[in-house]
Amino acid sequence: MGGGLLAGRRRIATVFLAFAFAYFFSTLVRAITATLSPVLTAEFALESRDLGLLAGGYFLGFALTQLPMGTWLDRHGPKRVIVCFLSVAVAGCLLFSMATHFSLLLAARVLTGVGVSACLMAPLTGYRRWLTPPMQLRSNSWMLMVGSTGLVGATLPVQWLMPYLGWRPLFWLLAAAVLVSMALIAWAAPAWRNDDAAADEAEKAGNCEEAGYAAVFRDPFFRKLAPIGFFNYGGFVAMQTLWVVPWLTRVAGYTPQQAAGALFWISIALLATYWLWGVANPRLAQRGIPAARLLSWGLPLGMLVFALILIAGAAAGTLAWAAFLCATTVVTLAQPAVALALPTALAGRALSAYNLVVFAGVFVVQWGVGLLIDLFTRAGFGTLASFRAALSVLLACCVMSYIYFLWAPPHNRRVVLRPA
Repeated sequence: MGGGLLAGRRRIATVFLAFAFAYFFSTLVRAITATLSPVLTAEFALESRDLGLLAGGYFLGFALTQLPMGTWLDRHGPKRVIVCFLSVAVAGCLLFSMATHFSLLLAARVLTGVGVSACLMAPLTGYRRWLTPPMQLRSNSWMLMVGSTGLVGATLPVQWLMPYLGWRPLFWLLAAAVLVSMALIAWAAPAWRNDDAAADEAEKAGNCEEAGYAAVFRDPFFRKLAPIGFFNYGGFVAMQTLWVVPWLTRVAGYTPQQAAGALFWISIALLATYWLWGVANPRLAQRGIPAARLLSWGLPLGMLVFALILIAGAAAGTLAWAAFLCATTVVTLAQPAVALALPTALAGRALSAYNLVVFAGVFVVQWGVGLLIDLFTRAGFGTLASFRAALSVLLACCVMSYIYFLWAPPHNRRVVLRPA
């Protein structure tokens, strides 16, 4: 079964939900630092650069595993790889709950990032073999929708539980939930075998196993999307999982409770947007509209809204950030498109290589924005001016990445999907 398409809606739904359960908690633990940022800042006397490094540590752990993980996914399959990785996430959650100083907090975040780094790549690798191309795009969008529910869970629910549990026991509960997700995946996920069809395709592609990542990095479509993955996609995740809350509390004057509520509604808006992408993607694919065209149309809108946020300053609140993040979700179409541009036998490596680009970008943006805010503050800028200057640097990088995307050589034609 691991070598071909999954049959039956119930079977597909069972496999999807098992992986989605794990991804839900991976995004919850990813975003929880934004909600906890006021508490952690007060308890550990964190500066902006410390907060950015702490949140970015999760994505550093993510980035460190991507290249070997892609090879392991292609060779051993999603089930075995993700269950092994999630055991590391359990250890990371427990260590975070026991941390007494910043270095332990950071080590725990890196460890947790390593542990959940397969939560999206593993199912997407499986979907590349188990589902038709239009269904792959739909499943990708709906996995991101599930991820948005995790972001919702990291906002007001966490804020409500804090007075009763404190932040440390929350991580005990997260560790227990990850253990449950491991059991579900071990039960539901199909076995993996390198079947004859995949082997034939690998041979036709020029012996993909021996080529390693070389075939991925040589692909023109991958190179075309790499800067967008680093700055636009990385910046999108960095804002969503960290810097929206400091902007709201330090620039727009929100209380921590109000900021958690704002993040809650922003996450609800993102959830609805991903659901709409999941509905629309198969229809767009049937009409032969490639991901590259959607990116060329959609990215300027997100960058325009980002520029308006910087101009508006303290007046930019929940609605403005929701508009920016929802408009920028178009960038998530790049990931499954990269996988579809390469042979099935390279799916794990293609997804992981692009994920490496994205999460390296998240780490650099999260930490870099914090460093720039501190730098501009020490130079005598006010809070608003410091945030505005730091985020303007990010916007400039996004614009240059988009210009490169338009200028780069034509992408692989196989990314233009046809009806299955």
